[in-house]
Amino acid sequence: MRFGLFINGSNKPDVFGHLRERIARGADDGFSSVWMSQTFDLDALTALAVIGSQVPGIELGTAVVPTYPRHPAVLAQQALTVNAALDGRLALGVGLSHQIVIEGMYGLNFERPARHMREYLSVLLPLVRGENAAFEGETLTARLGLNVPGPKDMPVLVAALAPRMLKLAGEVADGTVLWMTGARTVTEHVAPAVTEAARAAGRPAPRIVCALPVCVTDDAEAARALAAERFEIYGQLPSYRAVLDKEGAEGPADVAIIGDEDEVSARIEELAKAGVTDFVASEFSRGTRTREFLKSLL
Repeated sequence: MRFGLFINGSNKPDVFGHLRERIARGADDGFSSVWMSQTFDLDALTALAVIGSQVPGIELGTAVVPTYPRHPAVLAQQALTVNAALDGRLALGVGLSHQIVIEGMYGLNFERPARHMREYLSVLLPLVRGENAAFEGETLTARLGLNVPGPKDMPVLVAALAPRMLKLAGEVADGTVLWMTGARTVTEHVAPAVTEAARAAGRPAPRIVCALPVCVTDDAEAARALAAERFEIYGQLPSYRAVLDKEGAEGPADVAIIGDEDEVSARIEELAKAGVTDFVASEFSRGTRTREFLKSLL
């Protein structure tokens, strides 16, 4: 199992310098990858192109770029350009986002999201693989090719929790990227579905990238309270609420990996046994104890 780090945008004055320092430190510490979220601050792909071109030798991923606001051909062109700037080190994670965002904020139709993702990937995947797109669906049309220089083997991962989405992630994409998903759900729900879909389609074994909050501490109660506060929104969004229910978790603090070194190690080992190929740590504690422990596992 590979180990990565999860980062968000920053409100610091020198935001790019701050993020560049975090990515460079992750590379120096020996982590395999750094993943950046796409919310309402920095555009993740643009930021990774700017920062990552200055930090060699580490995979950089998006977790995840919402599909609805960007035509798949536009996203393919942008992602290929970023991948060229990074010398082939981009992992493109895409996802639906949430109805409250897509309809409530963007004013776009969130109807039949699984259909949307299948049609989206029918355009995106050929283009990022150097092929022409010739597709006319119910919601998307594309008849074009792209001529972006650089590698054409960029992995595309789909944020997937529901059965139809997991099937897509294994059947046509390169795997899935998860957030707030515990070991029980990966074992019983995610890994079997995405792996079987890839096998049935004759595709390579999929990547299962699992990102979770991590805090190594002797004061687990205080850390869980902090996690409950900081990640509260994920217990309210329907897709994450569903996956927390599968895990038997009351809220995000219950899937956050919290405890001393032995407890955190055991929880991470559960994920490896569940089939996770890439564990991505979202460090939410102050101090160096969590990072030093994670480095010891590399």
